[in-house]
Amino acid sequence: MAKIASTDTENTGGLSVEEISERILLAIWEHRLPPGTKLVEEKLSEVFGVSRTKIRLALGRLSHDSILTVEPNRGTFVASPTVEQARQVFNARRLLEPALLRDLCGHVRREQLARLRKNIALEGEARERNDRRATIRLSGQFHLLIAELGQNPYLHKCLRELCSLTCLVIALYDAPGMPACPHHEHDAIVDALEQGDAERACMLMIEHLTHVENTLRLEMPADEEIDFRAVFA
Repeated sequence: MAKIASTDTENTGGLSVEEISERILLAIWEHRLPPGTKLVEEKLSEVFGVSRTKIRLALGRLSHDSILTVEPNRGTFVASPTVEQARQVFNARRLLEPALLRDLCGHVRREQLARLRKNIALEGEARERNDRRATIRLSGQFHLLIAELGQNPYLHKCLRELCSLTCLVIALYDAPGMPACPHHEHDAIVDALEQGDAERACMLMIEHLTHVENTLRLEMPADEEIDFRAVFA
């Protein structure tokens, strides 16, 4: 498994535990830290210019949210969701996100819609320049923004964890050559919100999440045994 490099010499000694957690999480979202990466406290301490205690607390936060896994006598690793866990993540999101939309629909403000549209525009720009990392990050941020606008911190926390796990699932099970989710799906959800059509917004969100799931190779077990004779025949 890959180990995180320690070549970053940026002076970040003033970072808080929360800021360190956010930077690690962002690296996971952008697939700069792939599933299975071992996070070594000593190396991270050098990278961020902080004590190992701060690193340990930051890793503990992410472990609590299931983004990292701690293996006794081996260390802390970026989580590697199984196929079953991947499906559970999408099932949970199909339950949670329509509820978020129903809470928001009917009283969403113009400036909130503008924030959603801006995020979609940035995502579109990232797609145009073929910046996959930024596209995945901005796509996740769109969903988190809906949760944030709903002003329910408990649901926001749940979705934040699920979006992070989704990024790991995509990193593990993305099918080469499969097209990314069409950007217009986010636009259509915002259109329904703006029109106050909660049922349509919920339907579109469920279809969108199902579309994302269906582009992945979740029919293949993560630990599938390779038939080398067949591969090299």
